[in-house]
Amino acid sequence: MEVRIYRLQESDAESLFHFEVANRVYFNKMVPDRGEDYYKFEMFNDKLVQLVTEQSLGLSTFYLIKDEKGTILGRINLVDFNHSNQSAELGYRIGEDYTGNGIATKALKLLLDKTTNLEVIQRITARTTQDNVASRKVLAKNGFTYVYTDQDEVLLNGNFVSLLH
Repeated sequence: MEVRIYRLQESDAESLFHFEVANRVYFNKMVPDRGEDYYKFEMFNDKLVQLVTEQSLGLSTFYLIKDEKGTILGRINLVDFNHSNQSAELGYRIGEDYTGNGIATKALKLLLDKTTNLEVIQRITARTTQDNVASRKVLAKNGFTYVYTDQDEVLLNGNFVSLLH
């Protein structure tokens, strides 16, 4: 399967909304729920417009991961740009039907290739839970190295988990 990444645009609202709704239960197993309002199209669209604006201001970059047919397979983002230390934080999610196919690994490589041209980003950080082995493998395959584990566990969906950086 060919994997491509495309910068988020306002015209992506409807297809991205359907992707998020279809994967809500799956995503909620790994990250906190975004709340009921996020799954109402009008509120979702407002949030998407905010993200596109944030992107246009150079504060973050948001990409959709798509296949050769244009189907959304996931999302990958660099957020919280810190211009003083030239860093950003990585985030990504792959739809449940597309996991286990190397999509996240390929998309992250594409994103890293794009950021080599950005003078503003010299360091990318990422966090994942200790039990998210798949995400840890994706990061390792793309050159990320373990730095530390948060001392305090966080509550995620009723369970305490450790966050690895």
